[in-house]
Amino acid sequence: MTATVDAIYENGTLKLSRPLPLENNAHVVVTIQSKADGGNSEEREAWLRLSEENLTNVWDNRADDVFNELLDR
Repeated sequence: MTATVDAIYENGTLKLSRPLPLENNAHVVVTIQSKADGGNSEEREAWLRLSEENLTNVWDNRADDVFNELLDR
């Protein structure tokens, strides 16, 4: 699972703006990018959404199934 969630750093703890659908004790990797460093977060979110859509279209391309059939021979 990959998610981008706003958080506030307070007294040594990150407080997320919303809960995440994770099991208790799930191990995760956290990347910190402050809003000051990240520029316009709405623009960033739009680019991430477009990138995800385009990658999904490339990987879920039925036209490429012909190559899988050739590999199975």
